[in-house]
Amino acid sequence: MTAISSSRAFPKAAVVAAFVAVGALGAVGLAAPARAETWNFEVRLDGKPIGTHRFTVDGPAEARDVTSKAAFDVRLLGITVFRYRHEARERWRGDCLQEIHSRTDDDGKPVEVDRRLEPTAAGEATCLMSYAYWHPALVRQQRLLNPQTGDVDEVRIERLPDASIPVGGRDVDASRWRITSTSTATSAGKSPPARQVLTLWRDRADGRWIGLDAQVKGDRLLTYRLP
Repeated sequence: MTAISSSRAFPKAAVVAAFVAVGALGAVGLAAPARAETWNFEVRLDGKPIGTHRFTVDGPAEARDVTSKAAFDVRLLGITVFRYRHEARERWRGDCLQEIHSRTDDDGKPVEVDRRLEPTAAGEATCLMSYAYWHPALVRQQRLLNPQTGDVDEVRIERLPDASIPVGGRDVDASRWRITSTSTATSAGKSPPARQVLTLWRDRADGRWIGLDAQVKGDRLLTYRLP
């Protein structure tokens, strides 16, 4: 899930500088390629299947490529009442997002993000993550880039009690975190920033991302589960 936004009833989706030193490029060239990791989530709204969201993380830590693709259709009496499509491509260097390109169709409202994270005016590199649920260091972040809007969200991340979650037909002991995000403050006279609450699930045995929940508009629950 890209960042899951709830200005509507569904996620606006969780996705990224080209300050590449010659020495670092050398390191990338020598690093052994890493095996791609893939997550194919089933997405449900209040327990009813509405679509899928696939994430792939590929390449060594020094130069990762991350892709995601989501397709949701909410039907009522056989008629589609909401349609959501989202695709994103990210490039990472270490723990830092460098470049992001995303395209979203939020029930007929198109949004595109095309952004590179450039060094600051003082020449310092900007190190920022997107909603990279797969990344172990996500839970230590205070700001995340929203892959659907391109905005930087303020986030508060709290550890929750462990619990279990079904994965592949069996219950798995999991660690949980609550992620509360608020989009960047708006100027006077505009609507207040949207607030979003997510629950991140990770396998307690190895830390792998295994689920995600989001409270969306109307107190409805959006869930990501691995089949």
